[in-house]
Amino acid sequence: MRATYILSVLIAFLMFSHGAQAISEKQNMQTPIIFDTDFGGDADDLGALAMLHYYADNNTIDLLAVMSWANEKYAVQAIDAVNHHYGRPDLLIGVRKVDTWHTQWSYSEPIAKQFEHSLKSPDDAPDAVRLYRQLLSQAADGSVAIVTVGPLANIQNLLQSSADNISPLNGKALVAQKVKHFVIMGGFIPSSTPEQGIEWNFNGNMPGVTQYVLDNIPVPTIFSGFEVGKALTTGSEINQYPKNTPLYVGYKHFSEFAPWMKDQYQGKVLDNATFDQTAVMYAAIGGVGKYWSLSKPGLLRADKTGKNTWEFDESGKHRYLILPDDAQKLENTRQYIINTMMYKD
Repeated sequence: MRATYILSVLIAFLMFSHGAQAISEKQNMQTPIIFDTDFGGDADDLGALAMLHYYADNNTIDLLAVMSWANEKYAVQAIDAVNHHYGRPDLLIGVRKVDTWHTQWSYSEPIAKQFEHSLKSPDDAPDAVRLYRQLLSQAADGSVAIVTVGPLANIQNLLQSSADNISPLNGKALVAQKVKHFVIMGGFIPSSTPEQGIEWNFNGNMPGVTQYVLDNIPVPTIFSGFEVGKALTTGSEINQYPKNTPLYVGYKHFSEFAPWMKDQYQGKVLDNATFDQTAVMYAAIGGVGKYWSLSKPGLLRADKTGKNTWEFDESGKHRYLILPDDAQKLENTRQYIINTMMYKD
């Protein structure tokens, strides 16, 4: 009898240990992500943030923080409102500090004015570089994915940061030690053409920033170029989404007031390219072989204007996403993005 009792206790202990180990392993599989965004300009930033909350809710990622590049007055409050809506009111937000905060047509203002948030101004949020350094110093080595979907000034400032009371490492060394990889939405891949000009995220009215960042990131980097998001349009589906949500309010305002959209506006949300969602999707689930493939290794370079060129190099740390030629596979990817953005009202 005693032997039977001991055996049952041992079995229960082993089952508990196995279950605890499984939970621990699942948690350890979560990718820690920092999201760097020019929120408020193009609606794809809003869709990408919604997707990040989906992945966090499903324990795919550990969403550490959102970093705002924008110099727009309501961007930080709007990001905070979106985070509140998805049940993460305490999600950390960092901001690129500027001398003047501008008000423009962007969808940040209606979101900030219609939905609950805690931050009352961008000055209430910590400096992005200091928050980057805090989060990276606390992270496991080689664990964090940094996803950038706007101009790269925050990343340049991080790489150029000095050792301080947070970490004895300078920015470049800290990134080399703590970051697994960057996923960057930007550029005309593989190379800019005269007809295309310069992609916004690689220009940002900030000469030399992209050139510096691409030359100095010390870890592998995956690029989702303009052509990937351009081939995957979403947005009109949001007309069927609840109207009292940041996703609907933001996309509708964008369709009505964005300079390159408003002439087509007829009272409904319009389709839009899904540039930023592709970078978030890759960072969270990979999807290579199912949704896209990766190029061979190489180097993506930019000049001072942000014009980019690609060269294959077996020792290069850069790769880029390539969409399949198959129309059905493209549609599957598009539907996946729609379902992930619109997962929660």
